[in-house]
Amino acid sequence: MGNKGVVHILALAVFLIGTVEYLISGIIQTVAADLCVTTSSAGLLVTAFALSAAVGAPIVIAATIHLDRKKLLLIMLGIFILSNWLVYVSPSFEMMLVTRMIQGLSGGVATVVAMAVSTRLVEEGNRGRAIGIILMGLSSSLVLGLPVGTFLSEAIGWRLLFIFIGLLGLVPLLVIYKKVPPIKAQEAVTPRAQLAVIKNRKILTAVVITLLYIGAYSTLFTYIAPFLLSRAVLSASEISGILFLAGICSFMGSKIGGVIADRKGPKFTIYFGLSLQAGMLLLLSVMDGVITTYIVIIMLWMLATWATSPAQQLYLVTQVPRSPDIALSINTSFIQFGFALGSWVGGLVISNSSVEHLGWSGFVIALLSLLLAIRLFSTKKEQLSA
Repeated sequence: MGNKGVVHILALAVFLIGTVEYLISGIIQTVAADLCVTTSSAGLLVTAFALSAAVGAPIVIAATIHLDRKKLLLIMLGIFILSNWLVYVSPSFEMMLVTRMIQGLSGGVATVVAMAVSTRLVEEGNRGRAIGIILMGLSSSLVLGLPVGTFLSEAIGWRLLFIFIGLLGLVPLLVIYKKVPPIKAQEAVTPRAQLAVIKNRKILTAVVITLLYIGAYSTLFTYIAPFLLSRAVLSASEISGILFLAGICSFMGSKIGGVIADRKGPKFTIYFGLSLQAGMLLLLSVMDGVITTYIVIIMLWMLATWATSPAQQLYLVTQVPRSPDIALSINTSFIQFGFALGSWVGGLVISNSSVEHLGWSGFVIALLSLLLAIRLFSTKKEQLSA
């Protein structure tokens, strides 16, 4: 197996991690009944994973910056696999909450390190493509892993499903052990240098852009089913079909975004993705047409959102070439915060207005992200390096 094949195996690991994160959303009522808690309390299992990944991953990445990246990836992926088996024996809600925190921390670190490792397994001109492949694993977990996992949980039980995912995790674990070479930072990074990375204005601006465009995405996608039902009478199978098409577009977006980022640079790709995302959200807000038109616009919106991601990651890698792990971990944290922000904003819109206004909220947030990107790349130094 060549390095390209290893990158795809890393994407499989990220797919499994993402599926475990989002799976609770699809089976939340079943989990709540089994653990004898309310549905809203069971929702804390989702929050625990996201916050552990968002807060814990950058800390672990910074604390282990001198550790071989292969070794760190093996450790974190191993803990993640064991935590899935721990789900099967967790007798109480409190124990499940702790288990989800372990899953979030280990899975969040493994995702960041997988992206960083992928950029070091390929030639410099193919780093955007490598990141795009890893992000395809993440996007597929959201749109494909969730419905497939929900279906299987009804067939074999939700606890056994986590065992199954843990067993699948052994595949990337073994491939990483055999095929990934030892990878260390090219130069020693002092704690002061690590803090400088976190305080870097360009990096902070870039990750805030991530927060906003993921927030714009999550504002609508979290409630995509009721949004579609507000436009037309659809069956459950028809909604599932639309989500499947959306998943295909997320694959395409990650792939296309990586290729464009390599050929045209991250600046061009970020402008393209954010502009298309905002434009599609605006169209969803102002148009009044048949459901087919809405579906086409949603497909373009999905493609635009996921095309931006590899360009964002590549930009951060180029900003911290000595040790990209820290910048990538911060960006991953802001992705998690973006999902939380969007879900919260979307909930407020539905509670105080109408599901039909979700597009407007997403458009405003996406526009802010685009304006911030324009400011980031407006300096002379950025124009020269773009």
